[in-house]
Amino acid sequence: MRIENEMFDLILNVAKKDERIRAAYMNGSRTNPNVPQDIFQDYDIVYVVTETASFIKNNGWIQAFGELLMIQEPDKNDQSIGLKRNVDQSYGYLMLFTDGNRIDLQIKTIDAVMNEYGCDKLTIPLLDKDQLLPSIAIPTDIDYRVKKPTESMYFSCCNNFWWCLQNVAKGIWREELPYAKQMFEHVIREELNKMVSWWIGTENGFQVSTGKMGKYFKRYLPEAYWELYRNTYSDGNEKHFWDAIFVSCDLFRLLAKEIADDLRFSYPNKDDQNMTKYLHQVSKLPKNATVIFN
Repeated sequence: MRIENEMFDLILNVAKKDERIRAAYMNGSRTNPNVPQDIFQDYDIVYVVTETASFIKNNGWIQAFGELLMIQEPDKNDQSIGLKRNVDQSYGYLMLFTDGNRIDLQIKTIDAVMNEYGCDKLTIPLLDKDQLLPSIAIPTDIDYRVKKPTESMYFSCCNNFWWCLQNVAKGIWREELPYAKQMFEHVIREELNKMVSWWIGTENGFQVSTGKMGKYFKRYLPEAYWELYRNTYSDGNEKHFWDAIFVSCDLFRLLAKEIADDLRFSYPNKDDQNMTKYLHQVSKLPKNATVIFN
């Protein structure tokens, strides 16, 4: 596997040798000093180009980066299903190579870059042949840090978590596994993840990022809390699914009450108590039941 220095030399040499490429910069996790480096980190690169058409017309130029294991061209895929993409301004290549390295490369025209350069505070300039790129501050992940919730945001999260669990419950009872799983993993988990992120934020003065899709939860949660979170995932077995639901309730309640104490919010205890009772009732309900409560 080519090491970081080799990859940067390669990325810069391709840019230096091609007159159509006038500048290059990087964003993503490799620019974030708070993210530990590992072998799976992408190289998120932008080439600032005079035009995009010649690059798109002949993809042979990307062979200089190495032997491809697979490539994805998101703009091309979008266009193929009828979505409009302004490829005259920007075009992307996601490339995985046979040595395991990955480059997420965008080519953008000078005009396109001038409208956005530096908006992502995790940006590092790599090359500027014509002194096109404005001066920017050193990289910071400040825009990606957990934001303190308002009490309205907190209440909405609690309300949606407890309310939508009834949909999961009826989906399990009806043996509608795809519906129940989608409702749990997309709706309930979104609210649970918000609460996890806010808890991590309160514990760290809202000075940290939990990462895309909560990928840094394990880093910031105490071991006991992380074990609870891990157990919110289940397979397709009905009993295991119910176990995961009740663990999710336990964890949500624990985190939400601690956040309420820290931020002086009011936790909806009655909603919690009523819906917990409801969930336990439905979990024991026979498949031939004609009423939910006796």
